[in-house]
Amino acid sequence: MAVKRIEIMDTTLRDGEQTSSVSFSASEKLTIAKLLLEELKVDRIEIASARVSEGELQAVKDVTEWASENNYLNAVEVLTFVDKGVSIKWMLEAGAKVQNLLTKGSLNHLTHQLKKTPNQHFKEIKENIDFANVNDIVTNIYLEDWSNGMRNSKAYVFEFLEFLSTQPVKRIMLPDTLGVLTPQESFDFVKEIKDKYPSLHFDFHAHNDYDLGVSNVMEAIKAGADGLHLTINGMGERAGNAPMASTIAVINDFMPDIKIGVNETFLYTISKLVETFSGVMIPSNKPVVGANVFTQTAGIHADGDNKKNLYFSDLLPERFGRKRKYALGKASGKANIQKNLQELGLQLNDEDLKKVTQRIIELGDKKQVVSKEDLPYIISDVLDRTYEEKVKVNSYVLTHSKGLKPSTTVSISIEDETFEEHAQGDGQFDAFINAIRSVFKKKKAAIILPDLVDYAVRIPPGSRSDALCETIITWKNPEREFKTRGLDCDQTVSAIKATEKMLNIIVS
Repeated sequence: MAVKRIEIMDTTLRDGEQTSSVSFSASEKLTIAKLLLEELKVDRIEIASARVSEGELQAVKDVTEWASENNYLNAVEVLTFVDKGVSIKWMLEAGAKVQNLLTKGSLNHLTHQLKKTPNQHFKEIKENIDFANVNDIVTNIYLEDWSNGMRNSKAYVFEFLEFLSTQPVKRIMLPDTLGVLTPQESFDFVKEIKDKYPSLHFDFHAHNDYDLGVSNVMEAIKAGADGLHLTINGMGERAGNAPMASTIAVINDFMPDIKIGVNETFLYTISKLVETFSGVMIPSNKPVVGANVFTQTAGIHADGDNKKNLYFSDLLPERFGRKRKYALGKASGKANIQKNLQELGLQLNDEDLKKVTQRIIELGDKKQVVSKEDLPYIISDVLDRTYEEKVKVNSYVLTHSKGLKPSTTVSISIEDETFEEHAQGDGQFDAFINAIRSVFKKKKAAIILPDLVDYAVRIPPGSRSDALCETIITWKNPEREFKTRGLDCDQTVSAIKATEKMLNIIVS
């Protein structure tokens, strides 16, 4: 089987920056450019459009200076325009050596936007190429709206290609500018062109308006495309461009006769960096780089993975510097929990595992996200029940208003007798404790509540504001000092649960 090497050109810093509200600073562009070439190891990067702004000029200067010092200058490209040499002069000032000249790839665009004939357009393009050559600038050509050109004015496209075949052009770039191609069209159009001009280099540039970007890329490669234009996280105008991560995974897994130089282990790292710099969040279900794409949720999947990795595929997270996770929630089974316990180095007997599983399902029913880091707290909460449950806090109302003392109304059952009490305090939890004290004072067999001597709150490391919260309260009465724990996503509620445990201990 003959293996074909295709070029990967990343255009995150040019076409990707056309994502609405995205603008990379000069330092961010330089950082991304370095990582794309040195770590991700793409073949080329398109970093800017000529003539945009002074800030863009400085950003390109920074990148070309670094690229020149590190032998990457010929891999750095700039979008230019047919503008009587203005773009070329901008490139010379910026220190760039490769232009991607934007031309019209459909008769519709040529006629209605430029209002010129094909011969007039070709003449101006030739003048641009000649001026670039005089200044030692390599020329690649974009055929803007090429996909519609092939659909509606194919004779013009081939007339254009015939002209370009006589020019010193390194690459001809075929963009589906509006993202309208089907996979079959992508194959047919690229193949028709490659069959007629097999010695010319053609890049395929897919947009994702119908979510067909990766499919179209696959078909273009099968048809003979020599290079691809991709962006990190699929960034780009409208629905974006064909995404780098998915495309690389598809090529590596399904196209054994295609060779690429991209380092897939770095895909996730650079995706997260671009997410941070751009402010455009990666959807949690985005293939390869999304937060949840290597997370098993259903208990049956975790069970299958325990039994010869039944739910594994070639798309292994380790390829991308990631790890498989097993989500904890209402769909969790014992297998999910065991997988997480293994990672924490913990073991439970069957009875305790059953109790923990039930508690996680209860939390999942409340739509609470349970993480691996929450597990030790849940285990502590569930297994810290060595008493007979005689006291139950049935319900409560907590109020906290500006200018008014916090108050609590609580309903509590003690050995099948129900009490209701209202109290105020210096805080919501203090008001709750005062209400409980009132209940126990009224009960005939009065029990004196222990003193609260310490109150500690913690959440799992790295958790967010919706994390489970563990409250550990230390109590002291004349006989002894002891601790109880409560677990909830609300700090006050977790303290109330810890207090309920304390009440059961003292009445047992």
